[in-house]
Amino acid sequence: MELTVDIQVVTEDDDHPPPESIERWVKAALMAGCDNVPDEAELTVRIVDTAEITQLNHQYRGKDSATNVLSFPADVPDHIDLPLLGDLVICSVIVEQEALEQQKTSMDHWAHMVVHGTLHLLGYDHIENSDAEIMEALEIKILASMQINNPYSHIPDNQRVTIPRTMQ
Repeated sequence: MELTVDIQVVTEDDDHPPPESIERWVKAALMAGCDNVPDEAELTVRIVDTAEITQLNHQYRGKDSATNVLSFPADVPDHIDLPLLGDLVICSVIVEQEALEQQKTSMDHWAHMVVHGTLHLLGYDHIENSDAEIMEALEIKILASMQINNPYSHIPDNQRVTIPRTMQ
């Protein structure tokens, strides 16, 4: 698989993983999340501050708050053969805060956010509980393949798919 990940860092915050880690996490999600792994894939990962993610969250989701990751699948017409998957926008400050709150390592939480966002680009969602169960199970499997613990272990089982979801 030929993978092109354009990484844009537009925050002064230095708390973000190196490009090779982001590329490894994207590739793991693509390999596990696709029935037919594409020969080529391109996406952008944009690491931003709270101001930019809040503005985007308001503009595209109608929510006036910062969030951890937003996914924007590419809207390429069917007759145009381009390997574009879309864009991920990740707020480094939120990811770092969540890692502390959830008692996870920063890198493990970053991996989760990249995998989660990439799965959204592939069409996975978590609006309906049944879809959330499928997506979460796949995330857990992908992360476990990289020796990363279940990212949902801090959430009681009886609240897993009914908690408010900020990731999308």
